[in-house]
Amino acid sequence: MQPFSKKDDGGDLVETAFMVQGLLAVAEYFNGTNPKEKLLVSKIDTLWRGIEWNWYTQGKNTLYWHWSPNYGWEMNFPVGGYNECLIMYVLAAASPTFPISKEVYEQGWALYGNIKKDTTLYGIKTVLNHYEHSKDPVGPLFWAHYSYLGLDPNGLIDQFADYGLLNRNHALIHHQHAIKNPNKCKGYSAVNWGLTSSYSMKGYAGHQPNEDLCVISPTAAMSSIPYTPKESLDFIRHLYIDKMEYIGEYGPYDAFSEEHNWYLPRYLAIDQGPIPVMIENYRSGLLWKLFMANSDVKNRT
Repeated sequence: MQPFSKKDDGGDLVETAFMVQGLLAVAEYFNGTNPKEKLLVSKIDTLWRGIEWNWYTQGKNTLYWHWSPNYGWEMNFPVGGYNECLIMYVLAAASPTFPISKEVYEQGWALYGNIKKDTTLYGIKTVLNHYEHSKDPVGPLFWAHYSYLGLDPNGLIDQFADYGLLNRNHALIHHQHAIKNPNKCKGYSAVNWGLTSSYSMKGYAGHQPNEDLCVISPTAAMSSIPYTPKESLDFIRHLYIDKMEYIGEYGPYDAFSEEHNWYLPRYLAIDQGPIPVMIENYRSGLLWKLFMANSDVKNRT
């Protein structure tokens, strides 16, 4: 297996957090007396308890993304300010064996409270400051998805944000961007919207309102369905009724552009993955219920 980059060849705490979020939900689902289920749950618990979250602080009040057995901490990526990584701090705080302190969350993630410096775009509050990791007042929509596949944002409120409102507003800003369409991108409308990191004509790109290549990424609107059910369902109907050329054997392709008469008949797992999870959270809240039922998580949220 090839590393993401030369020095990213070791521990990746963010990707670990995404994996653990799913595994803890699995452990709640398979909670019967079947010996195979009990063995699976036991293995998940052992893995969960073995993750040394606090070691990734390097003794400081922040979490670092990467460590390499060959390059140590050379990538030097402290994770703070709003992005897709909230789940990492939640799990690190919830750890029964290697937890982080409250100060790591408040000083590292929340930047001594500066994460609260929100702004307004299209008349909608961003709730938190997206500028730390984005050239935009608002980031790509995967920020509203990855941490919340299991972590239920509804009623999740701390001294910095109402996370249900945060994600709804994030999606609504992207919806309004397609309606206002300041770049005059062909095809943008109330039923054809949603920007997030995906393939593009220029390779992989982080699509967002101020970095708009006129590329729609279906996962953006589809995975936002718990926050914007009407707007997301309108997009899905539009795609399946009017734009069948962008749909293949496994659902909508990763990205398309009517402006550039372009689409790529390929799939990208990190974009496809959130779609069924968030659709089920919209339908039944299943993955949210499972993850939030974990006793360690309940003690910290």
